[in-house]
Amino acid sequence: MSIEPQKSSVKVPRLTTRDLAARKRPASGGGVPMVWLTAYSAPTARAMDPVADAILVGDSLGMTVYGMDSTLAVTLDMMIAHGLAVVRASARACVIVDMPFASYQSSPQEAFKSAARVMVETGCAGVKLEGGVEMAETIGFLVARGIPVVGHVGLTPQSVNRFGGYRAQGRTAAEAKKIMNDAKAVANAGAFAIVIEKTLEPLARAITAAVAVPTIGIGASPACDGQVLVMDDVIGLFDLFRPKFVKRYGEAGREMTKAFAAYAADVRARRFPTMEHCFVAKERGGAASKSRAKKAKPRTALK
Repeated sequence: MSIEPQKSSVKVPRLTTRDLAARKRPASGGGVPMVWLTAYSAPTARAMDPVADAILVGDSLGMTVYGMDSTLAVTLDMMIAHGLAVVRASARACVIVDMPFASYQSSPQEAFKSAARVMVETGCAGVKLEGGVEMAETIGFLVARGIPVVGHVGLTPQSVNRFGGYRAQGRTAAEAKKIMNDAKAVANAGAFAIVIEKTLEPLARAITAAVAVPTIGIGASPACDGQVLVMDDVIGLFDLFRPKFVKRYGEAGREMTKAFAAYAADVRARRFPTMEHCFVAKERGGAASKSRAKKAKPRTALK
């Protein structure tokens, strides 16, 4: 008598912020870089969960999901709603949620209220916030109260108006020195990782060597301890523009357009729906009725 093997019920443990913090690569350049991706919905989080070390619920959703011109109008409620969807749909990756503009800059206390709400209402493992020296006190305040923080230096999109656009940072000696000081301040304040965005490559490489926590590059350097890209850029869903640092691995946008056009053509030509897509009543005494009759239990007579 053979016994069918049962499916394993052992769950793969979810990666933690401590696991990610331990992934600082040696100065020799060995080790495996971390894979980070952004996600904003349950289906996309479920698809990337097996391969991603961390899923970042980025405020980039303002542009990719809501069609905004920047991330500035994204709200805390938006981040919580999308963060909850991603946490629910993922099982392995460590989930980090972006703190949106104006939810943390006014004071460490206000930042704690916002971050605590994100943590409690989404179940995420930590938060990410932008800024350097000026945010060090806030980062320390949050970490001391149990909230893991990812820092973000270089091009910080929430400061796009100050930068005057999305140009690469660190082009002058003064800019490079400021960004290096920002990274060191964020690391010393207790951030467990730092995103370096759109800086000149030598600067990102130098920051990675200078700080003791992992660096996650986006338009930064191959030397970073991990890389992150916006999901929509990776699969070709966002096609309004393509940053230089993006490598496209799919053309989901084109495939969607083709699928929608095929559906529209079928509807207009009355090729869809057909009877195989419709529900019809079974005739009494037919195969379905006989099958149900066999399965039905005999009624017990009343006494």
